[in-house]
Amino acid sequence: YQYPLVFGLILAFCWCSLVCCSRIYMGMHSILDVIAGFLYAILILVVFHPFVDLIDNFNLTYKYAPLIIISLHLALGIFSFTLDTWSTSRGDTAQILGCGAGVACGSHVNYIMGLNLDPPPHTLPLSLSSLTVTVFGRAILRLLIGVIILLLTRVAMKKATIPLACKIFRIPHDDVRKARQRMEVELPYRYITYGMVGFSLMFIVPCVFHFIGLS
Repeated sequence: YQYPLVFGLILAFCWCSLVCCSRIYMGMHSILDVIAGFLYAILILVVFHPFVDLIDNFNLTYKYAPLIIISLHLALGIFSFTLDTWSTSRGDTAQILGCGAGVACGSHVNYIMGLNLDPPPHTLPLSLSSLTVTVFGRAILRLLIGVIILLLTRVAMKKATIPLACKIFRIPHDDVRKARQRMEVELPYRYITYGMVGFSLMFIVPCVFHFIGLS
């Protein structure tokens, strides 16, 4: 959609400020951490922005892209788990990597199956339609259905992955919270669970919308 540049800048600034302030308020990071992270994000944007279309085309069209994506994200997850002590940031890292891998794989499956979920390029930018009761109702219904599917996916995968990982690595699962602090449990739990959440977000939920006429 086409929207005023000033509106986009204000929205981005507010969202960034809320994220940064929340990390400081929760005691997860210091002000110096937030500043360094912000500058690092700008560096990543500058370096990778010219290659976004190339990477996206590779993810969509290359036959073995899902295997490479999963292997790369899993390797990054294992590398991030080399800390000597348990930290919530380890689980957060695995969660982000898993979700990213799931989104990329879901996009690949959409392309391979010929599911045109996005409008064709020649129709962009889209114009904002008037807000009616019907449009608002469909939007709320899509939100509710999508959230329910994602929550069910998360619950099902969580109940499956934690006991399975404990059984494979022979870790007592009487205390689930303590078991999740072990790398052998937390990595597959976070990675697989949120990988499936990301995959559902990109493939399963849109297919459900298409099937029930809410696309």
